[in-house]
Amino acid sequence: VQLQESGPGLVKPSQTLSLTCTVSGGSITTNYYYWSWIRQAPGKGLEWMGAIAYSGTTNYSPSLKSRTSISRDTSKNQFTLQLSSVTPEDTAVYYCNAESPMRGFWGQGTQVTVSS
Repeated sequence: VQLQESGPGLVKPSQTLSLTCTVSGGSITTNYYYWSWIRQAPGKGLEWMGAIAYSGTTNYSPSLKSRTSISRDTSKNQFTLQLSSVTPEDTAVYYCNAESPMRGFWGQGTQVTVSS
């Protein structure tokens, strides 16, 4: 399974950040796969933001739940992150991730900077 993030590298404060993860080599509806967004801000550790399951069920980090939405397009084999009302504190490298019962897969990550 290969994952590739895409989206704008620069977002203005108060706007909505939108990123897409395109999946190849496997289907996002494959049983028992969970598709997540994870970020790493400068000088900080990895932060799990939320996930969408193979069934379409979503789950979010409590600290980001009010601003985060994850959806999917099964026809394109993609899943998308939307993070609203961004601030400079949302500047980070954003990764998409897939977890199966056997192993995990990671995208290469994409830098997003929030700045006016």
